[in-house]
Amino acid sequence: MSEGLIIFLSATFVNNVVLAKFLGLCPFMGVSSKITSAVGMGIATIFVLTLAAVSSWIIEFAILKPLQLEFMRIISFILVIAAVVQFTELYVKKSFPDLYQSLGVFLPLITTNCAVFGVTLLAVQDNLSFLNTVMFSFGSALGFLFVISIFAGLRSQLMLSQVPAAFKGSPIAFLTAGFLSMAFMGFSGMA
Repeated sequence: MSEGLIIFLSATFVNNVVLAKFLGLCPFMGVSSKITSAVGMGIATIFVLTLAAVSSWIIEFAILKPLQLEFMRIISFILVIAAVVQFTELYVKKSFPDLYQSLGVFLPLITTNCAVFGVTLLAVQDNLSFLNTVMFSFGSALGFLFVISIFAGLRSQLMLSQVPAAFKGSPIAFLTAGFLSMAFMGFSGMA
């Protein structure tokens, strides 16, 4: 169990999927202008990423490896991710229509979020056990939620600040993301 905890903490803070591996930058930059949208996207990503990684692990080790069909990995993982995202989109649309409207096009774009696909591939390629895959995928998704929420808070404060004209908009957002990445580097060596 301690190995799973180390994997979880490492995926959440030390090897954060956004700030260390630079995966999932599209929703990170696109949805982080409001805290509510960022938290909603983070929660949806937690569900999708964890369920997709676990389902892909099961498909890999129950079907693809025994039948020696590893070459079908990418196609099968994309299908799993698309199905999970479709289910999530329908649920959010029905249960939380305001959140669905605020996320807009970014909710269905979780399908093409390279963070989701990257974590599912990393879990399989690193030959993680089932429990470690759950810990790794949930930790990665929780790290995504932490980072996008912190970044949304920072961006909302930047909107109230006096920023030079040359840095308004995307330039200051990218600089802030870089500083946030350096701050998360302080966790390195922890796990």
